[in-house]
Amino acid sequence: MRTIILLLISNTFMTLAWYLNLSFKVHFLPLIILMSWGMAFFEYLFQVPANRIGSYQFSLVQLKTIQEIITLFVFIVFSIFYFKNAIAWNDLVAFGCVVVAVYFIFKNSDEVPKTLH
Repeated sequence: MRTIILLLISNTFMTLAWYLNLSFKVHFLPLIILMSWGMAFFEYLFQVPANRIGSYQFSLVQLKTIQEIITLFVFIVFSIFYFKNAIAWNDLVAFGCVVVAVYFIFKNSDEVPKTLH
């Protein structure tokens, strides 16, 4: 559970670093880049421990899959509530396909070798 919480926090900072700048199109680009780098620093403060802790519990493929699902979830929430973008039916279908992929990644996970420690 710690891995999931840390990844949620990390991805929130990542999403802010990557997309918040779209609200400041008239500002000086190098300043916006520095601002994004500053936010990315906080992303890494949570991302690195999340991956380290998660590597004891999940295979590398499973860990990456969890990361991608959380990334999509955080992005959709950010897109809806900050940018007021509507999510179309095809977006939901595509997200559903990713969820189905997660099922296959975790199916028979006992047979998948864990990452080396």
